[in-house]
Amino acid sequence: MLRFMPKYHDELDAVLRALADPTRRAVVERLAKSPAVVSELAEPYPMSLPSFMQHLRVLEDAGLVTSEKHGRVRTVSLRPGALDVLHLWLGEQRTPAEHQADRLGIHLTRTTEIKES
Repeated sequence: MLRFMPKYHDELDAVLRALADPTRRAVVERLAKSPAVVSELAEPYPMSLPSFMQHLRVLEDAGLVTSEKHGRVRTVSLRPGALDVLHLWLGEQRTPAEHQADRLGIHLTRTTEIKES
C-alpha cells in the first residue's frame, strides 16, 4: 500500500508544507485557472518580488508548479497531477471514517427496528 512508501510520504510532506502558507495556496488556486507570468502573480501581494519568488521556489521544490523563461518573462504553471498525492492520502483517511459511519448507521437502523417491534 502507498502509506508505507517513503517517497510517497516525502512527496506528501513537501506538498503539505508548501500548501500550509496562505499566499502559496492562493497562487495554486490562481494557477489552476491558467498559467501566469510572475509579475502578474505577485501583483496582489504586499511583498517584494524576491520574497514572492521564495514562495514560488517552495511550490516548485514541492513539485506543484513549473516555470519557464522566455526572454525576460518567466511563466509559471500548475504541474498536471501535482495534487494527486494529496488526493490519494485524503482518500486513505476518508475510507476508514466512512466505514465507521456506515457501521454506525447500520447499528442505529437495527436498534430502531428492534425498538419498533
